[in-house]
Amino acid sequence: MSDTPKPFDSTPQAAVLLVPTIAVLVAFLYYPGLETFRLSLYETLFLGQQRAWVGLGNFVDLATSSTYRHSFGISVLFAALVVGGTMLLSLGISYLLYEIEVWSSTYLVAAIWPYALPPAVAAILLNFILHPNLGIFTHYLELLTPFTLDWFSNGTQAFLVLAVVAIWKQLGYNIIFMVAALNNIPDILTESAEIDGVGRLKMLYKVYVPLISPTLVFLIVMNTIYSFFSTFPLVDLLTSGGPGNATNLLIFKLYRDAFEFSNLGLASAQSVILFALVAILMYVQLRISDEYAQYGA
Repeated sequence: MSDTPKPFDSTPQAAVLLVPTIAVLVAFLYYPGLETFRLSLYETLFLGQQRAWVGLGNFVDLATSSTYRHSFGISVLFAALVVGGTMLLSLGISYLLYEIEVWSSTYLVAAIWPYALPPAVAAILLNFILHPNLGIFTHYLELLTPFTLDWFSNGTQAFLVLAVVAIWKQLGYNIIFMVAALNNIPDILTESAEIDGVGRLKMLYKVYVPLISPTLVFLIVMNTIYSFFSTFPLVDLLTSGGPGNATNLLIFKLYRDAFEFSNLGLASAQSVILFALVAILMYVQLRISDEYAQYGA
């Protein structure tokens, strides 16, 4: 028998090594989460000073608020557009990058560089490019087409512009993982499919997509989290929730209620609902993916 020692000789030893991780999780995840839920049960004054116990009153106020229901609806629609658009575009670009042989590294860097930009910088940059009056893209769009881009006053256009910017910002993250997953596919499978006369498009969705499905499931979950939580800088710097609350997403409304209107109790209730919504969506996505994703033999 081998005398090679095991990594952990006892459960207490393993527990001691986990203490730093557990401490960080308790300090920065579990405790703030519990505190947020506790605060959601109070009506608060400036800086979160507790004023009165209201129980589920904040949640009832949100459920009966037409403004909140509007933010909830557009947030779900926004997430669907961002997740779907990001996945489709990233898959197409990644497939092209996977097939190209000349200057592939250069094209890959060009495809993923927007992800390296800080969200605030990306928002300011796109604001200049897409500005209704000063933007270079808007200028040539109106010069060459009959279409007019006025998303400062048109709510639908503002919503679509915000979704396009969010998709553009997230493409690089998805492309990194998809290209890596495609590069791990054995060459013999590609060669066999080509011998059988499988076309490029059919090769993608019949051969490659099933093989990289675990990566796609992971990206769907991460894109969902991104669309609900990480798009705040884009909303804040591009549209500020307008025009007419057309882009007043849940994460932005939460921020305004907490820091502009100093209603931390109501904002905490929104945090709880937003967390529950994303958790449910992730659970549904993972359960559905179990029927389609292939995790090996």
